[in-house]
Amino acid sequence: MTAKVLTRFQRSLQQLDRVVLAIALIVLGLAFLVPTQVGPSLWFTLKNLWETILFLLLSIGIAAYATASGADNLIAKAFQGRLAVMIPLAAMFGAFSPFCSCGVIPLIAALLSMGVPVAAVMAFWLSSPLMDPSMFVLTVGTLGLHFAIAKTIATVGVGLLGGYGTSILIGSGWSSQAFANPLQAGVGNGGCGGNRVRNPKPVAWQYWQEAERRQKFWEGARKNAWFLGKWLALAFLLESLMIIYVPDGWIQTIAGDSSLRSILAAALVGIPAYLNGYAALPLVDGLIQQGMSPGAGMTFLLAGGATSIPAMIAVFALARRPVFMAYLGFAFLGSIVAGLLYTAVI
Repeated sequence: MTAKVLTRFQRSLQQLDRVVLAIALIVLGLAFLVPTQVGPSLWFTLKNLWETILFLLLSIGIAAYATASGADNLIAKAFQGRLAVMIPLAAMFGAFSPFCSCGVIPLIAALLSMGVPVAAVMAFWLSSPLMDPSMFVLTVGTLGLHFAIAKTIATVGVGLLGGYGTSILIGSGWSSQAFANPLQAGVGNGGCGGNRVRNPKPVAWQYWQEAERRQKFWEGARKNAWFLGKWLALAFLLESLMIIYVPDGWIQTIAGDSSLRSILAAALVGIPAYLNGYAALPLVDGLIQQGMSPGAGMTFLLAGGATSIPAMIAVFALARRPVFMAYLGFAFLGSIVAGLLYTAVI
């Protein structure tokens, strides 16, 4: 009987949303340890969610529209023509495509299995998790239009660095066998997730004229609302605690100036500390308010987006080791250069 109860409890835990569980555990922990902080933290979370509600709704609508209309199928057009043109197109398509670092993996598998040049795929691979239309809107709502535009330009720049850098590596003969066959043994061709690249369907810009696409829009909107809402709620809750319990002096010491040391520190911290592209925005906003330099904040977002632990696991499982090392190297270098340039410009 005890074993059955234990099994049911384990199944219930597996089915429970981990983000919601994290929020509940934080609130319960506060109620037990610092009960006076529960009210202010919840109020801070709700107030900030309300202040960003317009940006949140707009980002949800953009993502749902891309799915319902099939606009995300346009990605196939970036991988046609000469390599010199393909790389910048891939970097730009990646910056405006609605794929995260893990969700883009089936597409990458499909592109590589189809024989698309690794340099072009690398440009798309690096820029895709760093920015998308929904993230741009939320970045405007949390960090401002200037920062959002700068991050978009930096995203394309990181993609270009990876694409042309990979082309140079291949031309030099470094690990030529690995780049000639970049996928790990046994990796498939992307399955259903890569089908949009192999067999792109026409875009239905007026999706509302088809009942099936209307249903897909509302289903996508519901899923995006839940996904973005819970992650932003967790981020604002953590930000409320960070403002209270993390001394400003620590942040100013680690990443409070415009030096290379601060930028490097932000890049290194971004790897283990990065939770989610959307959740990171309020956290970086709070860190900047506490003394982090904007350039370090830019580096944190870029380095974390491409080299966070979940993203690295996905890339490690898909690509051969030299390709994996090139991905990490270009992501890390690109984020540092972007942070230094942003600091110099502002």
